Amino acid sequence: MSTRFDAVIIGAGPAGTAAAIGLARQGRSVAIIERSEFPRRKVCGEFTSAINLDLLDKLGAGPAFRTQAGPEVRRVALFAAGKTVEAPMPHGKTTAFGRALGRDILDGLLLDAARAAGVTVFQPWRATNIVTGDCSTVDIETTGDQLRLQTPVVIAAHGSWEPGKLATNLAKTNQPSDFLGFKAHFRNATLPRDLMPLLAFPGGYGGMVWADHDRLSLSFCIRRDVLAAVRAEMPGSAAEAAFSHILKFCPGAAQALAIADITGVWLAAGPIRPGIRAAYAEDIFRVGNVAGESHPIIAEGIAMALQSGWLLAGHLSQIDIHDRYAREVAGSAYSHAWRRQFSIRIRLAAIISALASSTDGARIMAGFVRQFPASLSWGARVSGKTKRLPLFSG
Repeated sequence: MSTRFDAVIIGAGPAGTAAAIGLARQGRSVAIIERSEFPRRKVCGEFTSAINLDLLDKLGAGPAFRTQAGPEVRRVALFAAGKTVEAPMPHGKTTAFGRALGRDILDGLLLDAARAAGVTVFQPWRATNIVTGDCSTVDIETTGDQLRLQTPVVIAAHGSWEPGKLATNLAKTNQPSDFLGFKAHFRNATLPRDLMPLLAFPGGYGGMVWADHDRLSLSFCIRRDVLAAVRAEMPGSAAEAAFSHILKFCPGAAQALAIADITGVWLAAGPIRPGIRAAYAEDIFRVGNVAGESHPIIAEGIAMALQSGWLLAGHLSQIDIHDRYAREVAGSAYSHAWRRQFSIRIRLAAIISALASSTDGARIMAGFVRQFPASLSWGARVSGKTKRLPLFSG
């Protein structure tokens, strides 16, 4: 059995749903394939900068986001060895500030908005094969059923960590220098509610922010080889050992979490795959992390996902999607626009992560920030916190 759509999107995270809603608003028939049941928790910093609020409004999720997200983040800080340093969070042309919302809530809000826009959702289904051509096919399956979708536009939005044998799945490697990601929520923390600190510790980096329902979200990345050494010295699981390592080297974090209680379980994922990849290749468009990924140290993952999905929808809005040459032209234009929007922050994140996770680099960075606290605000601005995305009609 086969079904035709104008676009098939693999993955229902922020990037996939943003692309789906944008295309559906153009009158396209769109299908999203999502292998996970919702709600789902994910390893993610969960912060969304204020510059994306107008985009969330465009997507139909803005009011719900404002109602449910945590408090505004008005200050940034550096938690490393020694004295804590704070600075104002920069904001754009409005007076709004960014906020955090758990992925177990945000992803559901966006998928509901996609359904409201007319998107067909296959969940829980997974894509098993893609064959591109004048009319591409995407094979999908769920328990006891299989289906073939025909479409001129295939969009990979499944992220860089997604396992599978699709041409768009990234190869898995195992290097000592890999960064592994962890995340947990806490209650009863004493971190000021308007503060989002960067954590810098030997072998890694992380961040904390108040999210919805009085949950403090802690997420961090740590090098595989450092984690192995830490586990040899500290008891508990990998996440618990790494957490103890953070508290040892970040007194600000230890103080904020001294009487906090973890809610749920630790999540783990990775290794992360920072870098810029092909946004369009072999007649498949890519959005979100699978197109390119920054080190999470700059807290721009959700913003980049939302913006890349909307950016692609805009570039597809004026073409005949059944014309492969037109898709190639749109793919080239989208790729260049993607790099203009995101490449600087990806490169900046790589530099900051290298400094923050090395003993000498972290000491140098901490000394510089203590001497020039405004550098924290500057770093937040350059990382994309105030860089607007052109909002296409739709």
